[in-house]
Amino acid sequence: MASIDLDHLLPASTSAPVPEVFRGEDRRKRPTPRFSRFTLFGGRRRSVRRDYEQEGSFVDRYTVSMILAIVWITLMNIGDSFFTLTHLQAGGIELNPVAAALLESGRAGFVIWKALLIALALGVLTLHKNFALARIGLWLAAGGYTLLNLYHLTLF
Repeated sequence: MASIDLDHLLPASTSAPVPEVFRGEDRRKRPTPRFSRFTLFGGRRRSVRRDYEQEGSFVDRYTVSMILAIVWITLMNIGDSFFTLTHLQAGGIELNPVAAALLESGRAGFVIWKALLIALALGVLTLHKNFALARIGLWLAAGGYTLLNLYHLTLF
């Protein structure tokens, strides 16, 4: 049985991305560092050069929605700290074992440690914003903190 070649009938857009032409040795002496002066203060690139490189890339610029999500989580964290301390003063108990351990350092220590831990987590998620798992984690944190603050409000 003879085979028939029908590849010429397929549109060109269904083919895989064309690999780049080799242009010599890499001009960089070392790989791009994960943390640099551009991490928080001033890279210029808003997106990757090639669409197929989007997932898993590190780009210096952040979208408005990303910044709003980070601000929202920060505000929800502040609200959670406030409501937690308010409920504890009214005779409530802390069910979260991590927060209970942080509360042993006093009220100011609790707020500072909680803020530092959330800032660290937000920093990691922000740096990895082009990874699907980090984006999921960011939106889960925003939703979880929102629900937690709504729960705090129902306790009044």
